[in-house]
Order: sequence, then C-alpha cells, then structure tokens
Amino acid sequence: MAEHAVVIAGGGPTGMMLAAELTLAGIGVVIVEPRASFKLESPRSRGLHSRTIEVLDQRGVVDRFLAEGRTVQVQAFGGVPLDISDFPTRHNYGMALLQSHFERIMSGWIEELGVPIVREREVTGFAQDDSGVDVALSDGTSLRAKFLVGCDGGRSVVRKAAGIDFAGWDPTTWWIHAEVEMEEMPEFGLRGGGGIGPAEEGRVGVTLIEPEVNRADEPTLEDLRAALVRVDGTDHGAHSPRFISRFSDMTRQAVTYRSERVLVAGDAAHVHAPIGGQGLNIGVQDAVNLGWKLAQVVSGTSPVSLLDTYQAERHPVGARVLRNTMAQRALGATDDRSVALRETVTELLHMDEPRKHIAAMIAGLDVAYDLGEGHPLLGRRMPDLDLVTSNGPLRVFTLLHGARPVLINLGEPGALDITPWAERVQLIDAKYVGVWELPVLGVVTAPAAVLIRPDGHVAWVGEGTDTGLRDALTTWFGSP
Repeated sequence: MAEHAVVIAGGGPTGMMLAAELTLAGIGVVIVEPRASFKLESPRSRGLHSRTIEVLDQRGVVDRFLAEGRTVQVQAFGGVPLDISDFPTRHNYGMALLQSHFERIMSGWIEELGVPIVREREVTGFAQDDSGVDVALSDGTSLRAKFLVGCDGGRSVVRKAAGIDFAGWDPTTWWIHAEVEMEEMPEFGLRGGGGIGPAEEGRVGVTLIEPEVNRADEPTLEDLRAALVRVDGTDHGAHSPRFISRFSDMTRQAVTYRSERVLVAGDAAHVHAPIGGQGLNIGVQDAVNLGWKLAQVVSGTSPVSLLDTYQAERHPVGARVLRNTMAQRALGATDDRSVALRETVTELLHMDEPRKHIAAMIAGLDVAYDLGEGHPLLGRRMPDLDLVTSNGPLRVFTLLHGARPVLINLGEPGALDITPWAERVQLIDAKYVGVWELPVLGVVTAPAAVLIRPDGHVAWVGEGTDTGLRDALTTWFGSP
C-alpha cells in the first residue's frame, strides 16, 4: 500500500490548488483523478474574480494566467454589471479565462512542483483510524494517508462516505448549456434566462432555461434546438455540438467540512447555480485557506485543532455565496413582481455604496475572518503594498510566493523579536509611506506591524507594541 501524507480526491481547480499549497509547504501529496488528462469536454467556468487573481499573484504564477486570459470587468449581480476599477487592489478587474484553459495552466504549474497524479482512477471509499486513512481506489488498489481531502465535486464520494450531510435546497430550474455550430449566426445577448454568445473556433455558446424541472435524462441536440426555438423562433440551424449538458440551481452545503481525518473543499463542500461565476473561485480560495493549516498539522507544527478554523472561516463564506446566488436567481424570474424587484435592485446597485458592497462580495475582496476585536485589517486580506526595505523595493505578495507566513515590521528596525519562530515565520523590516486602503472599508489607520498568514490574511496587527504577538504566533504557527 503506497503511503502519502495527504491524498486529494479530484484534480480540478480546487484539488490542484490544494496540492500546490501542500507541496510548497513540503508535504507529500498525491491527486487521484478519474480523467486521463487535464482536458475538459466543456469550458465550464468562464472567468476568475479579483481575489482569485490576487491568490495566484501571492504564489508568483499570476502572469501565466494573465498572458492567456483577458482582463475585463466580470462582476455582476442579477445581470447588473458592477465595475470595480476604482477598488484599492492591484487587480481591480476580473479575467475572462475558460476553466479548460485554467486547468491546463494549473496542470503545468503542479507538474513543475512535482505533484504526482494517479489518473483514470477514483476514490471509491475509505476507512480511517487514529493514525490515518486507508483510501480505496476504483482499480482495487489502496493508498494510505494521514489525511484525505475530497475535492471530487458536488456528487462527492468522499463526502458521502464520510456521512457528511449535504443540506440545502432542491433544484427549481434547469438550464441547457452547449457549444454548437450554426448555419445562421444569431444575435448575441441575454435572453431565455441565460444567453447566446461567441465561443471558440467559430462556435456559438448557448445557455437557456428549460421549462421542465427534474430533468434526469441526457440532453440532446433536439432539446437544444427546441430551447432555441422557444426564445428565438428558430434553431438557427444548430448542428455539430462540441458538447451539450445541463445544470440546475440546486443549492447545498456540507454541514461540516471535516470528519476527523477527512475534509471536503470546493464543490464537494458547496454547490449552487453558477450565477456570477463564483464556484471555481471560492473553491480555489478554500484550498488556499486549508493548505497551510493542513501542512502544519501533518508536520506536527500545530495541533489538529487548527483544522477547526478551516470550517469556522470558510463555511460562512460558502453560505454567503449560496445566499447571493439564490437571490440572483430570484431576481431572474419574469413575473411582474420579480421584474419590479429587479428594477429596484438595479437602482440601488447604481449607487456607490451598494455597488462596492455587492461587488466586493462577488469578487471575494471583502472576506473578513473573525479573529476577534482589533484593527480593521485583522482577519482581512493584506493589501499588496510596495514596501521599501534595506534591500530595495519589495511587494508584499512577493513575500508570499513560498506560502510562508511573514511578519512585517513597519516601526523601528529590530523592534520585534520572534526568535523562537524564526524558522517558520519571515521577519521583514520595511517602510510604507502611502495610504492604507481596503475595499468597502476605505482608508484605515496605518499599523506599526502586521503578521500575515500564508493565505494572505492578517493574523495580528501591531499598533506600537508587541502585545498579543506571541499569542498570535502560537495560535497560527505553533508553540515556540
């Protein structure tokens, strides 16, 4: 039986990001993936939000994605575009990049990192004990690991085998989704509860509501043609589909993200209508929250109780996405009362403060983990400031490329002593003379020091003394 520190079920965006995080932390990991390669039959998600772009920047790989994607304002709520170009972030935009390309680029990165992938097999079950997990694979072999993480989608075998309840709401609406060739080019735009637009290689992308619910059968070209006739009066001569699929607005969330040595992340932890394109993004962000914590528990640096903070921090984020996608679906109804509601919400979103509030939520820039009372920075993402150091200019995100925590001392050089944690936490003396500004909150008081976790969130803020620093270091990065 092959042994690994962590087995990841599923090699999609969440699984690959988690594997990268663990590998950067020096933890042995293996991905088990049913597909023969990273290639997808359909593009799936079509873009990245600002916080996900920041996360990739924190790891030093964002340029790979920017080189192939297109930076645009992708944020929207209920079909109302939300511009974030005035937000205080280096990446005040989204990125149009198909998931198929995202996964290809991610695959190249984890291959460079040396992440092993067991392909054309899947996790079928497991048995856990006090010291680890025996993971059964579809070919009859087994793997032994200290932890198993299910990143295996909404129908997660890992979640089901762990007995984790997937609570929520059954679907009320189904969409048919396809890329096809057409004899006559339709007018591109929103309609039919979805829309029609250009796809790759001259094909046309179609996403339209189907009137019947609980459609369990596989969609056909005739189903697609019928949907086109319903909205346009013609099927435009649709033929030669690259793919045809269905999705629904089923909305569910794992009641707990951990059962002893088994955890879930991404779609295995939460599913919802793909309104606003948030699913891939929060899955990647789940992985970045979990990765460094799991690495410290595996290495013995931190107690297993550190994993409780994964549930405490990420479950509310997932629940909020479920709520906002359900709200957006409600706004998409076509009855007179829903239309009146949508018009009212549209008026609100054209006002500055509501726009910023909702746009930051969709973009993932306003996430604030509850780390107690204190400075407004506490628990929030650290801005990517241009620091001045004795060795020259330095960006904050550059310090996070290795997925290691960092303490930035902005006061008197040498004023902070973290000798017992010196091998775990980087200490940088620096200066910053600009304004500290956060999305939604605006300008905040400049701190004297900040302790930044590997996921880019602030774990402690110094305001002239080191009060609370040792406690924060112990809580997040182990005993001295």
